[in-house]
Amino acid sequence: MAIKVTMPRLSDTMTEGTVATWLKKVGDKVSEGDILAEIETDKATMEFESFNEGTLLHIGIQAGETAPVDSLLAIIGKEGEDISALLAGGDAPAAEAPKADAPAAEAPKADAPAAEAKTETAAPAKAAELPKGVIVVTMPRLSDTMTEGTVATWLKKVGDTVAEGDILAEIETDKATMEFESFNAGTLLYIGIQEGSTAPVDSLLAIIGPAGTDISGVADNFTAGGAATASAPAAEETKAAPAAAQATEAVAETSNGGRILASPLAKKIASDKGIQLSQVKGSGENGRIVKSDIENFTPSAQAQTAASAPAAKQEASAPAAPKVFVPAGEVYTEEIKNSQMRKIIAKRLSESLFTAPHYNLVIEVSMDEAMQARAAINSVPDTKVSFNDMVIKACALALKKHPKINSTWKEDAIIINHHVNIGVAVAVEDGLVVPVLKFTDAMSLSQIGGSVRDLAGRAKNKKLGPQEMEGSTFTVSNLGMFGITEFNSIINQPNSAILSVGAIVEKPVVKNGQIVVGNTMMLSLACDHRTIDGATGAQFLQTLKQYIESPVTMLA
Repeated sequence: MAIKVTMPRLSDTMTEGTVATWLKKVGDKVSEGDILAEIETDKATMEFESFNEGTLLHIGIQAGETAPVDSLLAIIGKEGEDISALLAGGDAPAAEAPKADAPAAEAPKADAPAAEAKTETAAPAKAAELPKGVIVVTMPRLSDTMTEGTVATWLKKVGDTVAEGDILAEIETDKATMEFESFNAGTLLYIGIQEGSTAPVDSLLAIIGPAGTDISGVADNFTAGGAATASAPAAEETKAAPAAAQATEAVAETSNGGRILASPLAKKIASDKGIQLSQVKGSGENGRIVKSDIENFTPSAQAQTAASAPAAKQEASAPAAPKVFVPAGEVYTEEIKNSQMRKIIAKRLSESLFTAPHYNLVIEVSMDEAMQARAAINSVPDTKVSFNDMVIKACALALKKHPKINSTWKEDAIIINHHVNIGVAVAVEDGLVVPVLKFTDAMSLSQIGGSVRDLAGRAKNKKLGPQEMEGSTFTVSNLGMFGITEFNSIINQPNSAILSVGAIVEKPVVKNGQIVVGNTMMLSLACDHRTIDGATGAQFLQTLKQYIESPVTMLA
């Protein structure tokens, strides 16, 4: 039977999409997983793959055209199948990915409110199965690589009134923690994914509708990706939770009923250690309590005295026991749940290391002139340039002269990128992110410095948008500030190379036949041998060395 494929909602703010390119044409065979088209959203151009098999029978939105989310994108079915009824607006099964709602024209209930047509993400439940005015909200796909999400914090609770545009929850993706807003108004009737829990995209997240609406059975009948979601109401789940979990939730409020912001991991560690969150001062954004706050928390002297008094009394009444020598040690382990970011880092770097044949080239660079040039530049008021900024600028210029380094491997071709977008690796609490400087070769040193500081600061606060971490053609990783003199990095695919920057070291060097004190820095270039031969990588490093050792050439 023919399947309708609708315009997917590929970002949290997407209301319409543009078909940039069709990779299939009418009459082509389509397999599950085949890329149907490239769709341009408000954030990026993404590949849209088919979750169905058959023949492409109809294209509803031509290349270059823009249409709202849930518009008819294509029809897939058996070769020669009659689709006239579907084109006339008849019913058809909903395409599976990314679980978009059927267009409003397909809704079998003519009296259904208009709000039902604009749910946050798709509701696989049929409109006929939902009470009037009830909206099923599913786990959104907030980035192009997101397959599952973790609810970091609920900002609404069951029974709260929700207005259109209100923030429902903070959702942790593989790239950042993002605020997820409601596109509907009503009362929050049900929460399907509790704080700290992880679920696939399109799982039942919440149910919104008129206050007092009976939604029994809605969660039972909801399935996402073939797996049924939890059907018990949120109140029953809370009742069945262990006493320890209830205690943790209880301390998440202040004495006057105010809400304490704390990460799920901080709550778990606090519960394990018996620490009340109301006693902890948060160092995160808006006073949010994070893991390090719990680990560094020291109870007040009064609390320690009160806790130690019963123990002292018990020890005083106990009979003396023979002294046995016991080493002053403790077996102690800690289990930390892998975040979405950590899972993706593990997956991507494993894929890169085991699919791309890596090799490394190392070169030593004199930094004497670079140090003098930086001091002169930073003497200008309101100007601050780091050595890392100078390396990034030198890389951008060297990549223009050696475009093969700025390439991407495809099974049937090598893509040479003539634009230069340099990713800068930034360490954050949960792992590593790579914000991207778009068109780096056209930026001045001061512009690079300002952009890197802005991106790095927002990366550490998890405020980067997915579009700011996409599209890199080359990556720079710098551990020099930690005193690391030399190291090798794993390539950040689809890049073909990554540069590892070490610390500047003062040591004896030979200049003009004389041993003098000099400053040097080690650079290591990891290359994908499928795209970059050794001689090509070596020539790039020679050019890079010339720019860094003579910074004035970067101004030419």
